[in-house]
Amino acid sequence: MLEPVLQMSGVAVVRDGSTMLADVDWTIRDGERWVVLGPNGAGKSTLLHVAGASLFPSRGTVELLGERFGAADLGELRTRVGLSSSSLGDRIPPHEKALDVIVTAAYGVVGRWSERYDPADVARAQDLLGRMGLRAFADRRFGTLSEGERKRVLLARALMTDPELLLLDEPAAGLDLGAREALLRLLTRLAQDDDAPPTVLVTHHVEEVPVGTTHALLLSRGRSIASGPVTEVLTGPLLSRAFGLPLVVEGREGRYTARAAAL
Repeated sequence: MLEPVLQMSGVAVVRDGSTMLADVDWTIRDGERWVVLGPNGAGKSTLLHVAGASLFPSRGTVELLGERFGAADLGELRTRVGLSSSSLGDRIPPHEKALDVIVTAAYGVVGRWSERYDPADVARAQDLLGRMGLRAFADRRFGTLSEGERKRVLLARALMTDPELLLLDEPAAGLDLGAREALLRLLTRLAQDDDAPPTVLVTHHVEEVPVGTTHALLLSRGRSIASGPVTEVLTGPLLSRAFGLPLVVEGREGRYTARAAAL
């Protein structure tokens, strides 16, 4: 069996007396594509912060990329993890060119200043723009892009450093149907790429789970409800338990839908 890329054991996060995560056990291995699902306040983003080495847990142990929290340089670990999130997008100056949004990931900064980039870095950023279907958008300013285009630029940025783990925090949030499906096509392509890093995608909606997802983790009130192969976890009974209402879940050709059960 492959060595874990990420391993959490008994992880808890407590802030100001509130338990945001409680006793979470979770293991991610190379080649796996995970989705983390749960309602608002379930602890999904907190879990992602721990997984990305930006938050130290109150209890439990975490090993990320072979390094144990407490004995490792978390700053160095963060450089080996790719992250795309709305909060990151909010920090990007609206005048920043799309190409610079991506290439600045090489230095781990937001906003291009006086730093100089190797031609190979610029070429990689241009290639990633092309993979996102945005090759002609290199000189477009971030603030002028549509929401869907911004999400794809952020995905390209997350891939810029060839990360060993890719974390995507609600990448389809706020997108209309067309933009969501365009992004999901890219995520499906990524999930089916043997050279892509193991991936964790956080979402509220089963409709945003890309084809090729291999595993799922359900959270509710900071606790793990279920974890394992996606076909065993994304079921009506388990999702009903996580979201607190009767749900009917249907899967077809790797895509899922959910609706409230008829009374």
